[in-house]
Amino acid sequence: METIILKDRFTGSMTDDEFLWFCQENKDLRIERNSKLEIIIMSPVTAISGNHSGEVFRQLANWSVLDGRGIHFDSSTGFTLPDRSVLSPDASWLSKEKWNALSDQDKDRFAPVCPEFIIEVRSKSDLLEDLQAKMKVWIANGAELAWLIDPREKTSYLYHPQEELRVVKGLDKTIRGNGVVSDFILDLSLLII
Repeated sequence: METIILKDRFTGSMTDDEFLWFCQENKDLRIERNSKLEIIIMSPVTAISGNHSGEVFRQLANWSVLDGRGIHFDSSTGFTLPDRSVLSPDASWLSKEKWNALSDQDKDRFAPVCPEFIIEVRSKSDLLEDLQAKMKVWIANGAELAWLIDPREKTSYLYHPQEELRVVKGLDKTIRGNGVVSDFILDLSLLII
């Protein structure tokens, strides 16, 4: 199944609450919304891709628990960004300061906040160009660091608002975070199955 984009008067006029309801009513689908308020329906990932994104999340979650300064989220978590898009990265991290600034109501919806750190993992059905554009959306909406990991091509793309795009070739390496996640190290060698 390829990505489907729904764009009509109804989807374009959905409130944030209506979009949340739509996603909850279709919980078996992977759904996002772009800044044009178009609804994007994506196919489930293959077993290999699920293992890759699961491993990335596991490493981030383990580090986050030990570090204690923030909250980690998996690929099921949607965030409402300043441009009104609602995106769900494969793994993300938000400082406790930003998390605690949210109301209890906002925490129990697609929280209106951009995580400081996000990781996207390219799956078999993802187009590289689409994911690269998505990374720029994350940075434009406030992410301090955004990584695109492409295990199939053995290439990682590291985005930072004040730096040039950094490309890391090979899965025999580690990637170290910077800024708010400077102590986080992702071991790419664990993505080889």
